Amino acid sequence: MKIDRHGKAKVLTPEEIGRLFTSGLTTVRDRTLGAVMLYTACRVSECVTLKIQDVYDSRTKVRPELNIRKGSTKGKLSTRTIPVLDELRHHLELYKPKVSRDSYLFPGRWGRGHLHEDYAALIFRRGCKLVDIEGASTHSCRRTALTLMSNARIPLRVIQQISGHRSLEQLQEYLDVEASQVRGAIAALSMLTPPSVSSNKNDLVDENHTELFTDF
Repeated sequence: MKIDRHGKAKVLTPEEIGRLFTSGLTTVRDRTLGAVMLYTACRVSECVTLKIQDVYDSRTKVRPELNIRKGSTKGKLSTRTIPVLDELRHHLELYKPKVSRDSYLFPGRWGRGHLHEDYAALIFRRGCKLVDIEGASTHSCRRTALTLMSNARIPLRVIQQISGHRSLEQLQEYLDVEASQVRGAIAALSMLTPPSVSSNKNDLVDENHTELFTDF
C-alpha cells in the first residue's frame, strides 16, 4: 500500500470505488477524470492530455472508442484505441467540456493548456481522503483496472495492448495478487501428496473406527 507517496498504489475494491464516485469526487469534472482513468486503465498524464476530438465526434456525441495519442503515451510508442464502456459513457455524457483554445478535454486554468497531472493527482487524493481510502493515488485506477482484467483471465498480451506497457515484465509489476489467490495456489499443492500417504490416512481412520466399535 502507498504511504506518504511511497510504495505501490492501492488496488481499489468495488465498495471503495462506489464511495469514491458518490462522495469523494464531488464535481462532474472530477468524476469524469476518475472514470477515464479507471475504465481505460490509462496513466494520469495520458488522461489530462486527451483532446475533445479524441473522445467526442463533431456532433459532440461520445465516440464508441477513444484515442490515446502516441505523443501522450509514455515512451511515445503508439496510439492506443480503447472501447468506451457504458459506465464511462455515462460520465462523459454528463460532462460538458468547455471548448478552450487548445481543445483539451480537461483544460487548465483560464482555459490554457491542459489540467496539470499533479493537480489531477491532488484532486484524486483529496477525494480518497474524504471517504477514508488510504494508500490510493491516480495509479490506483490503472492498477485496479489491469488487475481486474488479469483476474478475469484476460490474456496478458491483450492487457498489454490496452495498458501500453513496453513489455510483459513491466505489466506484471502492476498486477496485484490477492490473499485468496495465494491460499488457492498453496491448496493446489495437495495434489502432490503421494497416493500411499492418502491410503495410509484412510487405513488409520478405519482402524480407529474398528477399535472403537470393538471396545463398545
